[in-house]
Amino acid sequence: MSLWKKHQVFEKNSIILLIGVLVVIAIGGLVEIAPLFYLKSTIEKVEGMRPYTPLELAGRNIYVREGCYNCHSQMIRTLRDEVERYGHYSLASESMYDRPFQWGSKRTGPDLARVGGKYSDAWQREHLDDPRAVVPTSIMPAYPWLAQRTLELDYLGQDLAIQAKLGVPYDDAMVADAKADAWRQADPNADPGDLEARYPKVQIRDFDGDPTRITEADALIAYLQMLGTLVDFKLYDDKANLR
Repeated sequence: MSLWKKHQVFEKNSIILLIGVLVVIAIGGLVEIAPLFYLKSTIEKVEGMRPYTPLELAGRNIYVREGCYNCHSQMIRTLRDEVERYGHYSLASESMYDRPFQWGSKRTGPDLARVGGKYSDAWQREHLDDPRAVVPTSIMPAYPWLAQRTLELDYLGQDLAIQAKLGVPYDDAMVADAKADAWRQADPNADPGDLEARYPKVQIRDFDGDPTRITEADALIAYLQMLGTLVDFKLYDDKANLR
């Protein structure tokens, strides 16, 4: 009964109850938000992460354009079944250069955070052209036009420049050589120059099977084959501690 008497003022007066609710929410909000004003970064930096190459960035833009995120997530949770199926759980730093991030909200298809190197370029090409040819039960739509469309290279420099303004560490040389760097990555016979120094672990080869031109399939496959390959997860592997 004494507890009820203490709460009577709130139970019988909606205005006071509302004020009490607002005070509690304000305190909770301050606890959550205040640390962000004095922390330099909330993302733990990990060795190996780098900005996307111009070709990979173009592929990521195609990935977003085609709505791949509607069926494929890029976030492995710290649950044992997810780690066993997809690989090491996702680190915040893996999305530090993503705008917007590609975590996704549902999975009609598998998570793609660690898809890089899991399949060959030929498999990826066939999968984009006719998903049922390699996965008979797939309900994914086909994207045959990606191998037919020549990639627009003239806008890569502008894209990198915008990303740089958003905080991605592209320097002036990277922006100026964006178009040339895309050619260097997609043509194994070209002089790579300092491409590998700018973008460590860059994969240099013809991705779509047509060395005479760079297609949208080149860009998308380059992006997919990079996912999950930059960080040495053995340094962050604590599977034994998962519950």
